[in-house]
Parts: sequence; structure tokens; C-alpha cells
Amino acid sequence: MGDLKKLLEAFIFAADTPLTLDRLSALLEQPRADLRPLLSDLLEEYGPGRRGFHLAEIAGGYQFRTDAALAPWLRKLSRERPNRLSSAALESLAIIAYRQPITRAEVEYLRGVDSGGVLKTLLEKNLVRILGKKDIPGRPLMYGTSRQFLELFGLRDLNDLPTLKDFASLDPELEEAVPLDPDPVD
Repeated sequence: MGDLKKLLEAFIFAADTPLTLDRLSALLEQPRADLRPLLSDLLEEYGPGRRGFHLAEIAGGYQFRTDAALAPWLRKLSRERPNRLSSAALESLAIIAYRQPITRAEVEYLRGVDSGGVLKTLLEKNLVRILGKKDIPGRPLMYGTSRQFLELFGLRDLNDLPTLKDFASLDPELEEAVPLDPDPVD
């Protein structure tokens, strides 16, 4: 059992993307049920705040992540520019994350401006993906967030997105906010 735990740890450490339980099961040729308790042990052992990194369950898998408080120091290690998004891109990304699947016209309706360039940028950065075509005249493309979106923001799945109540705790004025019309475009 100890060697299996070490192998789990090594696979997760060596992978450049989160590894799902199914993938780990296939790599180790072990049933998922045998791996779950070992992963729970590792999640506890490598919990946040104990070291400069922790094991996180994100994007449907497991990945070692560095402590966010250490980011200014770790930037010295990388020569790459940090991945930054404009406020227009963040706004569009938030709309897509909360309203997916959504068309470009619906994003533009909610933002009040053309969003073609922003959507193109989000697609190029693999934060958004095309989910298919909407079954209405013109068959517009429908957009949704990608697995890379979940990884970048450290989310297990879309249920981890903050709710309006979470935002209201930051700004009491938001508590009285009226929810958006769920179907703005006919």
C-alpha cells in the first residue's frame, strides 16, 4: 500500500495537468475504490498552509499547486509574463462561466458591446470552448468554459464558482441585486 501511495504522489507531481481518478486508475492498474482512500490521505497530508505547496482537487483531477501567497517570489523564477486578462475579457469570461451554454449575441446583449475580439482571445487562451450550435435560425455557436478555465482559477467544477451571496458578503449593496433575465435573446 505504501508503494502505491508513493506512485500516486509521483504521478501527480510529474503531471503538468490535473490527473483524474480514472486516469490514475488506468496508470496504476488499480481499481478506483483502492485509490480513493489513498488520495484522501494525500489531500490531508499535503493540505494548504503546511508547506509551500499543497495537493488540490481541481478541474476534475488532482494537482500539486504552490501557495498563492508565494506568487510574487515565484514570478522571479519564470521569465514569462504573467497570464493577464483585460477587464473586458474577465467580464465576458464571467458571463460565459455563469450562463453557459451561451451565444456571442447573448454575451454582447449582457455586456452592451461587441465581444467578437474578446471571445477570440478567450478561445486562443483555451479558457473558453465551442460547445456546439444553438438550434435557432442562423445556428449561432454556443460557448462554455474549458478545463483550462477550471485549472487557472483552481476550481474543481463550476459548482465552486462564487454565488451572489458570496459577493454580497463582500459588498452589502449586491444583496439587493436583481438576477439577470435567464433568456435575454429570443
